[in-house]
Amino acid sequence: MPHCKKCGRPLEPIEIALTKKLINRASTEYMCLTCLSDFFKVSEQLLLDKAEEFRKQGCGLFTSFPQ
Repeated sequence: MPHCKKCGRPLEPIEIALTKKLINRASTEYMCLTCLSDFFKVSEQLLLDKAEEFRKQGCGLFTSFPQ
């Protein structure tokens, strides 16, 4: 299981998808939701809302997550 490259926490699939979508699709190192929100200076909820938006748009990185 991958871990956050900043804090070392085990990652959820949605965190990997967000890192790939927002930073680099070819990423092999990922960040957890907390570290991503710190990196972008936004709330964790905003990132979750964006993930839902990407899923609704049909982005392949997010289509396997439930609604």
